[in-house]
Amino acid sequence: MVRIDFHPAATAELEASARWYAERSDAAAQRFAIAVDEALEKISDDPGRFVRVDARHKACSVQKYPFQVVFRDDGTRIFVVAIAHAKRRPGYWRKRSQM
Repeated sequence: MVRIDFHPAATAELEASARWYAERSDAAAQRFAIAVDEALEKISDDPGRFVRVDARHKACSVQKYPFQVVFRDDGTRIFVVAIAHAKRRPGYWRKRSQM
């Protein structure tokens, strides 16, 4: 299994989105967390299968939620750059440096 690391801002986005869903419904928050985990598992299993969003990044949609996991694959690890809302501020994460 490939190592997955998160940009600190991606972690903050994930936590903020989970809180938003939890304020509305614990069940929705739990389903959101499961859907993100499933997306990360798909990425880990076969990072090459996802569509490129630019020269360095790919994205995997989070099923049933308007989010994408935006990541880079350097061959030894997956680096999650953003847990991005699919309809808001496209490309805002592009300036995040690699860690």
